[in-house]
Amino acid sequence: MYPVAPGHPNYSQGGSSEFIPELWSGKLLEKFYIATVFAAISNIAYEGEIKNYGDNVTIRTTPDISINDYVVGQNLVYQRPESVSTELLIDKGKYFAFTCDDVIAKQSDLKLLDDWMGDAAEQMKIKIDAQLLQTILPDVSPVNKGATAGKITAAFNMGAAGAPVQLTKANVLDYIVDCGTLLDETNRPESNRFIVIPAWAAGMLKKSDLKDASMMGDGTSTLRNGRLGGIDRFTIYTSNNLYYVNDGGKICFNCIFGHKSGISFASQMTKTETLRAESTFGDLVRGLNIYGFKVLQPESVGILYCYK
Repeated sequence: MYPVAPGHPNYSQGGSSEFIPELWSGKLLEKFYIATVFAAISNIAYEGEIKNYGDNVTIRTTPDISINDYVVGQNLVYQRPESVSTELLIDKGKYFAFTCDDVIAKQSDLKLLDDWMGDAAEQMKIKIDAQLLQTILPDVSPVNKGATAGKITAAFNMGAAGAPVQLTKANVLDYIVDCGTLLDETNRPESNRFIVIPAWAAGMLKKSDLKDASMMGDGTSTLRNGRLGGIDRFTIYTSNNLYYVNDGGKICFNCIFGHKSGISFASQMTKTETLRAESTFGDLVRGLNIYGFKVLQPESVGILYCYK
């Protein structure tokens, strides 16, 4: 084992390895998507080729086709559908940077870098998830939040500032079903629905009438992204990154629910590279992840504003 300076961590494990930037760019992005809740609840189909800050992803929307009455002998009126496009701006970025000494790199196996990259992905998850889950809140349609939610009935209380709803193990299922009804009133598809709840609300679900995990469609352990199972067409996720505030002495959470068509998210690990260090024999390893997000369909997203 090669000696190290006092106070310097010793990562030597035997064997040898090489750091390959292109390989680890893909591995880090893959780990990021496995870990993040947001990637699971948003549409990531528009990523394309993202190279630098300021790049745009052009998204073409599907036009509404008119349905008309018909009588025998009438002349048909032909519609000319127009597909309106919108831009998803890639205007945010996060990076990591660390030193990898030559001697340590030679005496360490690939598992060391795998651990570091895994942690980088997890830390990016925490930062980006929290940012996104807070930033999208103002863009949610009024019909899916507040004390009079419901596009048709306006009959559902989803909680509002100064008047949050209280979740208990007796009513948590009722509120989840109500969230599904709100999406029904906006004609959202029944597949690919999601709801993100805090850990304490997930605990209430486990104490409710659905105590058996198999009844939620997931009899095995939860995945790293917090997937719990399914209730009333929703895939249930738990996250500590939901935005919360102190509202009149109550810690109130903005639980996000909706359909994956509502939010678009694009991310790309554009740079993973090494530079020779000036003050030591080793490499400076760094990576840049750029991303952007946008609420494309406000009626596909809702908020349950609640406290324990």
